[in-house]
Amino acid sequence: MTYRIGIDLGGTKTEILLLAPDGTEVLRRRVATPAFYAESLTTIAGLVRAVEAEIGTQAMVGVGIPGTISPATGKVQNANSNALNGHAFDLDLGELLAREVRVANDANCFALSEAVDGAAAGAAIVFGVIIGTGCGSGIVVHRRILEGRHRVAGEFGHTPLPWPRPDEMPLRPCWCGQAGCLETYLAGPALAFECDGEGARDATRVAERAAAGDERARRALAIHSDRLARALAAITNILDPDAIVLGGGLSNLPGLAESLPGLMKPYIFADHFAPNVVRNKHGDSSGVRGAAWLWPGKEAAF
Repeated sequence: MTYRIGIDLGGTKTEILLLAPDGTEVLRRRVATPAFYAESLTTIAGLVRAVEAEIGTQAMVGVGIPGTISPATGKVQNANSNALNGHAFDLDLGELLAREVRVANDANCFALSEAVDGAAAGAAIVFGVIIGTGCGSGIVVHRRILEGRHRVAGEFGHTPLPWPRPDEMPLRPCWCGQAGCLETYLAGPALAFECDGEGARDATRVAERAAAGDERARRALAIHSDRLARALAAITNILDPDAIVLGGGLSNLPGLAESLPGLMKPYIFADHFAPNVVRNKHGDSSGVRGAAWLWPGKEAAF
């Protein structure tokens, strides 16, 4: 009987989830994420030990983080939680727990969760895209995360807007130092900017306003959907996924998933196009569930 523990280490909260051997949820807890690296390690270790004390056995531990472990240095890179960067997080936590700990990017964990027992269960190639305050993605092939040689596979938000139009030039600068990154066009603040102009960052009421007849909001949503469709079409021409799963706050925009196939079609290099674009099944729980599934088992038939 193998239990799995998944941990989602976020910027403000840390969540722990215990899965039974058959994948059913046993318990879930959340605590505030400490500001400092050492405290984060001891907090996670304390959560793991408390859960294992309750079930009376040791579990396998997987952690989703907002960054990746660099294969060159063995240390965290590109994490928006700056306290993690430059540390050998997997080894440090493993030393505290006296066992191997598996660590993956949180967007990869989202995609894995949806591929194992979520909206894309049974699909061979899954592209999971998260659109919220930021923009990221994960790729899962036959229920295994595709990380790539440099652990940057799925950096969707930092690929350029495809087929840009004259009114989209010059391309927007991104915090990463490049211009035209999808995050600057697809994330929540980008939608807010499209609707309300410079300084706007809150997109939570754009759909509501559009439904009430606000033309600026309707136009902003139409532009956002078109840009997302172009971005997903470019991915499809490279990866041709069996399922595209939408996650993050903007995945709940009314009609978004349903409108994307038609908007993508003109950009797809194929004579027949029938994409499977779906909303996520597990919502905010996908990241922590995917972290637990970093440890496949015989019963999971990976």
